[in-house]
Amino acid sequence: MKLSTKGRYAVMAMTDLARRSNGKPMPLAEIAERQEISLSYLEQLFGKLRRNHLVTSTRGPGGGYMLARSLEETMVSDIVLAVDEPIKATRCTAGSSKGCHSDNSRCVTHDLWEELSNHIFLFLRSISLADVVERRILGRSGGGTVDGQLNRDANRRIPNQPAREVIAGASTTEGIGKVA
Repeated sequence: MKLSTKGRYAVMAMTDLARRSNGKPMPLAEIAERQEISLSYLEQLFGKLRRNHLVTSTRGPGGGYMLARSLEETMVSDIVLAVDEPIKATRCTAGSSKGCHSDNSRCVTHDLWEELSNHIFLFLRSISLADVVERRILGRSGGGTVDGQLNRDANRRIPNQPAREVIAGASTTEGIGKVA
């Protein structure tokens, strides 16, 4: 599953706003420049964020956007959903009994992808904008990563990956070796 630019850019822009606004309205042009996002694209996203009560806007000189809630109350899932970004890993229509096959049946792995979608949502629901701003994200999923792949059992080697030796929380790749 890949999160589209809508969700990623909305979270990036909201994080920028949270870090830099200091309680004052922030012009979108400044966020767009810092985050290298098209201003017109940000305007569309912030319209949705405003309609979903995540930001407020002030017009005129000195105007811009401010967060509508505290950092702790603003969850990443709220931001992603506000910009119409679905959090799903299945091809099926959410809430429908019809599947993704031409005969409307569900694929054999439907429950796997549905459960993955649930975990992604719950993870994003557990992360506040404060967590992102204060960089309290790594390690929250409960597992480590090995070359970008989740490895819940640090003592088990992932197939088709070089062996890793884990020493005091850091890992080094060894061409051949045992996993400590």
